[in-house]
Amino acid sequence: MKSDFSKKVIEVVKKISKGHTMSYKEVAILAGSPFAFRAVGNILNKNYDKRIPCHRVVRSDGSSGGYNRGSLQKMKILKKEGAL
Repeated sequence: MKSDFSKKVIEVVKKISKGHTMSYKEVAILAGSPFAFRAVGNILNKNYDKRIPCHRVVRSDGSSGGYNRGSLQKMKILKKEGAL
């Protein structure tokens, strides 16, 4: 069962539109826990639902960060969407 924070993270990430990104920190802030950016990464790493665009969440410095389907795949998708 997902925690309330996990549910909030998923809801925030679902709203990131194609061609845009948010940082792990921005997601954490909008989900109500501004210092839980590492937890955001862990939550998204366990997501395999393609309806949740976790590939649109990147590091604060603009680098891609992790992705459960591989960082190269994440970059490929972001380029295709026009986010890079």
